[in-house]
Amino acid sequence: MRKILVTGADGFIGSHLTETLVQQGHKVTAFVQYNSFNSWGWLDHSSNEIRRDLNVFSADIRDPAAVRKAMEGVDVVYHLASLIAIPYSYIAPHSYVETNVNGTLNVVQAAKDLGTSRVVHTSTSEVYGTAKFVPITEDHPLQGQSPYSASKIGADQIAMSFFNAFETPVSIVRPFNTYGPRQSARAIIPTIISQIASGKRTLHLGDLTPTRDFNFVFDTVNGFIAVGESANTVGEVVNVGTGFEISIGDLVKLIIDVMGEEVEIVQDSDRIRPAGSEVFRLCGCAKKAKALTGWEPKFAGIEGLRSGIQETANWFTDPANLAMYKADVYNV
Repeated sequence: MRKILVTGADGFIGSHLTETLVQQGHKVTAFVQYNSFNSWGWLDHSSNEIRRDLNVFSADIRDPAAVRKAMEGVDVVYHLASLIAIPYSYIAPHSYVETNVNGTLNVVQAAKDLGTSRVVHTSTSEVYGTAKFVPITEDHPLQGQSPYSASKIGADQIAMSFFNAFETPVSIVRPFNTYGPRQSARAIIPTIISQIASGKRTLHLGDLTPTRDFNFVFDTVNGFIAVGESANTVGEVVNVGTGFEISIGDLVKLIIDVMGEEVEIVQDSDRIRPAGSEVFRLCGCAKKAKALTGWEPKFAGIEGLRSGIQETANWFTDPANLAMYKADVYNV
Protein backbone atom coordinates (compact mmCIF):
# COMPACT_ATOMS: atom_id res chain seq x y z
CA MET A 1 0.00 0.00 0.00
CA ARG A 2 1.27 3.42 -0.97
CA LYS A 3 0.07 6.89 -0.04
CA ILE A 4 -1.00 8.41 -3.34
CA LEU A 5 -2.27 11.85 -4.34
CA VAL A 6 -4.20 12.24 -7.59
CA THR A 7 -4.63 15.83 -8.77
CA GLY A 8 -7.54 16.37 -11.11
CA ALA A 9 -9.22 13.40 -9.46
CA ASP A 10 -12.65 14.92 -10.10
CA GLY A 11 -12.18 14.75 -13.88
CA PHE A 12 -12.68 12.11 -16.53
CA ILE A 13 -9.39 10.18 -16.47
CA GLY A 14 -8.59 11.25 -12.91
CA SER A 15 -11.75 9.73 -11.46
CA HIS A 16 -11.16 6.40 -13.19
CA LEU A 17 -7.53 6.39 -12.03
CA THR A 18 -8.53 7.26 -8.47
CA GLU A 19 -11.10 4.47 -8.31
CA THR A 20 -8.63 1.91 -9.65
CA LEU A 21 -5.94 2.90 -7.14
CA VAL A 22 -8.43 2.64 -4.25
CA GLN A 23 -9.54 -0.78 -5.50
CA GLN A 24 -5.89 -1.87 -5.52
CA GLY A 25 -5.70 -1.08 -1.81
CA HIS A 26 -3.70 2.14 -1.83
CA LYS A 27 -4.38 5.03 0.53
CA VAL A 28 -5.56 7.65 -1.95
CA THR A 29 -6.12 11.38 -1.57
CA ALA A 30 -8.18 12.96 -4.33
CA PHE A 31 -7.22 16.58 -5.05
CA VAL A 32 -10.38 18.16 -6.48
CA GLN A 33 -11.19 21.70 -7.59
CA TYR A 34 -12.59 23.70 -4.67
CA ASN A 35 -16.16 24.90 -5.19
CA SER A 36 -18.96 26.13 -2.92
CA PHE A 37 -21.23 23.21 -3.88
CA ASN A 38 -18.81 20.72 -2.28
CA SER A 39 -18.88 18.81 -5.56
CA TRP A 40 -16.25 16.14 -6.09
CA GLY A 41 -16.91 16.02 -9.81
CA TRP A 42 -17.19 12.49 -11.18
CA LEU A 43 -16.18 11.06 -7.80
CA ASP A 44 -19.67 11.99 -6.61
CA HIS A 45 -20.81 9.08 -8.77
CA SER A 46 -18.33 6.56 -7.37
CA SER A 47 -19.57 3.64 -5.31
CA ASN A 48 -20.05 3.99 -1.57
CA GLU A 49 -17.12 1.60 -1.07
CA ILE A 50 -14.79 3.86 -3.08
CA ARG A 51 -15.88 7.06 -1.34
CA ARG A 52 -15.64 5.42 2.10
CA ASP A 53 -11.94 4.66 1.55
CA LEU A 54 -11.10 7.95 -0.15
CA ASN A 55 -9.66 11.12 1.35
CA VAL A 56 -10.75 14.24 -0.56
CA PHE A 57 -8.73 17.47 -0.55
CA SER A 58 -10.54 20.44 -2.11
CA ALA A 59 -8.25 23.22 -3.32
CA ASP A 60 -6.85 24.95 -6.40
CA ILE A 61 -3.82 23.58 -8.24
CA ARG A 62 -2.71 27.18 -8.85
CA ASP A 63 -2.19 27.73 -5.12
CA PRO A 64 1.31 26.58 -4.07
CA ALA A 65 0.49 26.47 -0.36
CA ALA A 66 -2.54 24.26 -0.93
CA VAL A 67 -0.60 21.93 -3.22
CA ARG A 68 2.21 21.58 -0.70
CA LYS A 69 -0.29 20.83 2.09
CA ALA A 70 -1.97 18.13 0.00
CA MET A 71 1.39 16.50 -0.79
CA GLU A 72 2.65 16.21 2.79
CA GLY A 73 3.31 12.56 3.64
CA VAL A 74 2.51 11.36 0.12
CA ASP A 75 4.66 8.74 -1.65
CA VAL A 76 3.42 9.18 -5.22
CA VAL A 77 1.65 12.03 -7.04
CA TYR A 78 -0.30 11.41 -10.23
CA HIS A 79 -0.65 14.95 -11.58
CA LEU A 80 -3.66 15.22 -13.90
CA ALA A 81 -5.12 18.61 -12.90
CA SER A 82 -5.26 20.66 -16.08
CA LEU A 83 -7.38 22.76 -18.40
CA ILE A 84 -7.71 20.63 -21.52
CA ALA A 85 -10.34 22.03 -23.91
CA ILE A 86 -8.62 23.31 -27.04
CA PRO A 87 -11.38 25.74 -28.20
CA TYR A 88 -11.52 27.36 -24.76
CA SER A 89 -7.75 27.88 -24.88
CA TYR A 90 -8.31 30.26 -27.81
CA ILE A 91 -10.53 32.35 -25.53
CA ALA A 92 -8.66 32.12 -22.23
CA PRO A 93 -4.96 31.37 -22.87
CA HIS A 94 -3.83 33.04 -19.64
CA SER A 95 -5.87 30.55 -17.62
CA TYR A 96 -4.07 27.68 -19.35
CA VAL A 97 -0.66 29.03 -18.43
CA GLU A 98 -1.75 29.64 -14.84
CA THR A 99 -3.30 26.19 -14.43
CA ASN A 100 -1.14 23.94 -16.59
CA VAL A 101 2.31 25.52 -16.29
CA ASN A 102 2.18 27.13 -12.84
CA GLY A 103 0.11 24.27 -11.45
CA THR A 104 2.78 21.81 -12.55
CA LEU A 105 5.48 24.03 -11.09
CA ASN A 106 3.66 23.93 -7.75
CA VAL A 107 3.61 20.13 -7.81
CA VAL A 108 7.27 19.56 -8.70
CA GLN A 109 8.49 22.32 -6.37
CA ALA A 110 6.63 20.70 -3.48
CA ALA A 111 7.93 17.28 -4.52
CA LYS A 112 11.50 18.59 -4.46
CA ASP A 113 11.08 20.22 -1.05
CA LEU A 114 9.17 17.32 0.54
CA GLY A 115 11.25 14.50 -0.95
CA THR A 116 8.28 12.88 -2.70
CA SER A 117 9.21 9.45 -4.07
CA ARG A 118 7.59 9.89 -7.49
CA VAL A 119 5.68 12.43 -9.57
CA VAL A 120 3.85 11.14 -12.64
CA HIS A 121 3.02 14.16 -14.78
CA THR A 122 0.35 14.10 -17.49
CA SER A 123 1.23 15.33 -20.96
CA THR A 124 -0.82 14.96 -24.16
CA SER A 125 -0.28 13.83 -27.74
CA GLU A 126 -1.34 17.36 -28.78
CA VAL A 127 2.19 18.55 -27.95
CA TYR A 128 3.40 16.78 -31.10
CA GLY A 129 1.13 18.78 -33.41
CA THR A 130 0.46 17.35 -36.86
CA ALA A 131 2.65 14.29 -37.23
CA LYS A 132 5.90 14.75 -39.15
CA PHE A 133 6.29 10.96 -39.10
CA VAL A 134 4.23 8.03 -37.87
CA PRO A 135 4.05 6.22 -35.64
CA ILE A 136 5.00 9.12 -33.39
CA THR A 137 7.79 8.30 -30.95
CA GLU A 138 8.77 10.30 -27.88
CA ASP A 139 11.54 11.91 -29.96
CA HIS A 140 9.07 13.61 -32.31
CA PRO A 141 9.44 17.44 -32.37
CA LEU A 142 7.07 19.39 -30.16
CA GLN A 143 4.77 21.90 -31.88
CA GLY A 144 2.49 24.31 -30.04
CA GLN A 145 -0.42 24.57 -32.47
CA SER A 146 -2.89 25.83 -29.85
CA PRO A 147 -2.51 27.72 -26.57
CA TYR A 148 -3.51 24.46 -24.87
CA SER A 149 -0.74 22.42 -26.47
CA ALA A 150 1.77 25.22 -25.86
CA SER A 151 0.85 25.27 -22.17
CA LYS A 152 1.29 21.50 -21.96
CA ILE A 153 4.70 21.73 -23.64
CA GLY A 154 5.62 24.32 -21.01
CA ALA A 155 4.31 22.10 -18.22
CA ASP A 156 6.25 19.10 -19.54
CA GLN A 157 9.44 21.12 -19.70
CA ILE A 158 8.96 22.47 -16.16
CA ALA A 159 8.43 18.93 -14.86
CA MET A 160 11.46 17.52 -16.65
CA SER A 161 13.63 20.48 -15.66
CA PHE A 162 13.21 19.48 -12.01
CA PHE A 163 14.46 15.98 -12.83
CA ASN A 164 17.45 17.39 -14.70
CA ALA A 165 18.31 20.13 -12.21
CA PHE A 166 17.38 18.55 -8.88
CA GLU A 167 16.93 14.82 -9.60
CA THR A 168 13.27 15.09 -8.60
CA PRO A 169 11.87 11.67 -9.58
CA VAL A 170 9.55 12.76 -12.40
CA SER A 171 7.99 10.59 -15.10
CA ILE A 172 5.86 11.96 -17.93
CA VAL A 173 2.93 10.02 -19.39
CA ARG A 174 1.91 11.22 -22.83
CA PRO A 175 -1.50 9.68 -23.62
CA PHE A 176 -3.05 9.81 -27.05
CA ASN A 177 -6.78 10.58 -27.34
CA THR A 178 -8.55 8.94 -24.41
CA TYR A 179 -12.27 8.17 -24.54
CA GLY A 180 -14.82 6.31 -22.46
CA PRO A 181 -17.57 6.74 -19.86
CA ARG A 182 -17.71 10.17 -18.18
CA GLN A 183 -15.81 12.05 -20.87
CA SER A 184 -16.86 15.62 -21.56
CA ALA A 185 -18.95 16.21 -24.67
CA ARG A 186 -16.29 18.70 -25.79
CA ALA A 187 -14.48 15.57 -27.14
CA ILE A 188 -15.44 13.97 -30.44
CA ILE A 189 -16.63 10.52 -29.32
CA PRO A 190 -19.00 11.76 -26.58
CA THR A 191 -20.19 14.49 -28.95
CA ILE A 192 -21.27 11.90 -31.51
CA ILE A 193 -22.68 9.36 -29.04
CA SER A 194 -24.57 11.88 -26.90
CA GLN A 195 -26.21 13.47 -29.94
CA ILE A 196 -27.37 10.09 -31.27
CA ALA A 197 -28.42 8.85 -27.83
CA SER A 198 -30.54 11.97 -27.29
CA GLY A 199 -32.51 11.24 -30.45
CA LYS A 200 -30.80 13.57 -32.91
CA ARG A 201 -30.55 12.26 -36.46
CA THR A 202 -28.57 15.22 -37.76
CA LEU A 203 -25.07 15.36 -36.27
CA HIS A 204 -23.26 18.71 -36.03
CA LEU A 205 -19.51 18.06 -36.31
CA GLY A 206 -16.29 19.80 -37.32
CA ASP A 207 -13.56 18.64 -39.71
CA LEU A 208 -13.89 14.93 -40.55
CA THR A 209 -10.46 14.49 -42.15
CA PRO A 210 -8.01 14.48 -39.19
CA THR A 211 -6.88 11.12 -37.84
CA ARG A 212 -6.50 10.18 -34.19
CA ASP A 213 -5.16 7.31 -32.09
CA PHE A 214 -7.91 6.57 -29.56
CA ASN A 215 -7.23 4.97 -26.17
CA PHE A 216 -10.01 3.45 -24.09
CA VAL A 217 -9.86 5.02 -20.63
CA PHE A 218 -9.08 1.76 -18.80
CA ASP A 219 -5.99 1.30 -21.00
CA THR A 220 -4.91 4.87 -20.24
CA VAL A 221 -5.37 4.32 -16.49
CA ASN A 222 -3.33 1.12 -16.60
CA GLY A 223 -0.64 3.01 -18.51
CA PHE A 224 -0.46 5.65 -15.77
CA ILE A 225 -0.16 3.01 -13.06
CA ALA A 226 2.46 1.04 -14.99
CA VAL A 227 4.61 4.16 -15.40
CA GLY A 228 4.17 5.10 -11.73
CA GLU A 229 5.21 1.65 -10.53
CA SER A 230 8.29 1.26 -12.74
CA ALA A 231 11.71 2.47 -11.67
CA ASN A 232 12.69 2.45 -15.35
CA THR A 233 10.49 5.45 -16.17
CA VAL A 234 12.09 8.05 -13.89
CA GLY A 235 13.28 10.93 -16.05
CA GLU A 236 11.47 9.51 -19.09
CA VAL A 237 8.61 10.56 -21.36
CA VAL A 238 6.37 7.62 -22.19
CA ASN A 239 3.71 7.50 -24.90
CA VAL A 240 0.47 5.67 -24.13
CA GLY A 241 -1.20 4.88 -27.44
CA THR A 242 -2.48 2.01 -29.57
CA GLY A 243 -0.61 2.63 -32.83
CA PHE A 244 -3.94 2.52 -34.70
CA GLU A 245 -5.24 5.67 -36.39
CA ILE A 246 -8.68 6.37 -37.76
CA SER A 247 -10.13 9.46 -39.43
CA ILE A 248 -12.95 11.30 -37.72
CA GLY A 249 -15.15 10.51 -40.70
CA ASP A 250 -14.55 6.78 -40.37
CA LEU A 251 -14.96 7.05 -36.59
CA VAL A 252 -18.43 8.54 -37.13
CA LYS A 253 -19.35 5.61 -39.39
CA LEU A 254 -18.12 3.15 -36.76
CA ILE A 255 -20.14 4.76 -33.98
CA ILE A 256 -23.26 4.90 -36.17
CA ASP A 257 -22.81 1.19 -36.94
CA VAL A 258 -22.33 0.29 -33.26
CA MET A 259 -25.41 2.27 -32.22
CA GLY A 260 -27.51 0.99 -35.12
CA GLU A 261 -28.91 4.34 -36.22
CA GLU A 262 -29.11 6.26 -39.48
CA VAL A 263 -27.98 9.87 -39.22
CA GLU A 264 -27.04 12.81 -41.41
CA ILE A 265 -23.76 14.68 -40.83
CA VAL A 266 -23.67 18.47 -41.01
CA GLN A 267 -20.38 20.34 -40.81
CA ASP A 268 -20.56 23.13 -38.23
CA SER A 269 -18.11 26.00 -38.80
CA ASP A 270 -18.09 26.77 -35.06
CA ARG A 271 -16.52 23.36 -34.44
CA ILE A 272 -13.64 23.79 -36.90
CA ARG A 273 -10.27 24.87 -35.53
CA PRO A 274 -8.23 27.64 -37.21
CA ALA A 275 -6.32 26.06 -40.11
CA GLY A 276 -2.89 26.48 -38.54
CA SER A 277 -4.11 25.09 -35.23
CA GLU A 278 -5.71 21.86 -36.43
CA VAL A 279 -3.68 18.73 -35.77
CA PHE A 280 -4.33 16.64 -38.86
CA ARG A 281 -2.64 13.39 -37.93
CA LEU A 282 -1.84 11.60 -34.67
CA CYS A 283 -0.74 7.98 -34.40
CA GLY A 284 1.41 6.92 -31.47
CA CYS A 285 4.23 4.47 -30.95
CA ALA A 286 4.04 2.75 -27.54
CA LYS A 287 7.10 0.50 -27.88
CA LYS A 288 8.88 2.44 -25.14
CA ALA A 289 5.98 1.88 -22.73
CA LYS A 290 6.12 -1.85 -23.34
CA ALA A 291 9.91 -1.98 -23.03
CA LEU A 292 10.04 0.00 -19.77
CA THR A 293 6.86 -1.19 -18.05
CA GLY A 294 5.35 -4.11 -19.97
CA TRP A 295 2.19 -2.05 -20.68
CA GLU A 296 0.19 -2.80 -23.81
CA PRO A 297 -3.30 -1.62 -24.81
CA LYS A 298 -6.05 -4.20 -24.49
CA PHE A 299 -8.46 -2.19 -26.66
CA ALA A 300 -6.20 -2.09 -29.72
CA GLY A 301 -6.89 -1.98 -33.45
CA ILE A 302 -10.27 -1.61 -35.08
CA GLU A 303 -11.88 -4.37 -33.01
CA GLY A 304 -10.53 -2.92 -29.78
CA LEU A 305 -11.88 0.48 -30.76
CA ARG A 306 -15.26 -1.07 -31.59
CA SER A 307 -15.38 -2.76 -28.16
CA GLY A 308 -14.48 0.46 -26.39
CA ILE A 309 -17.07 2.41 -28.40
CA GLN A 310 -19.70 -0.16 -27.44
CA GLU A 311 -18.91 0.18 -23.73
CA THR A 312 -18.92 3.96 -24.03
CA ALA A 313 -22.24 3.99 -25.91
CA ASN A 314 -23.78 1.67 -23.32
CA TRP A 315 -22.83 4.14 -20.58
CA PHE A 316 -24.08 7.22 -22.42
CA THR A 317 -27.39 5.64 -23.40
CA ASP A 318 -28.26 5.05 -19.76
CA PRO A 319 -30.88 7.80 -19.21
CA ALA A 320 -29.36 8.78 -15.84
CA ASN A 321 -25.97 9.37 -17.44
CA LEU A 322 -27.28 11.03 -20.59
CA ALA A 323 -29.28 13.49 -18.46
CA MET A 324 -26.00 15.02 -17.26
CA TYR A 325 -25.16 16.15 -20.82
CA LYS A 326 -26.54 18.96 -23.01
CA ALA A 327 -26.47 17.27 -26.40
CA ASP A 328 -28.11 20.25 -28.13
CA VAL A 329 -25.38 22.69 -27.04
CA TYR A 330 -21.84 22.93 -28.47
CA ASN A 331 -19.59 22.20 -25.50
CA VAL A 332 -16.47 24.31 -25.85
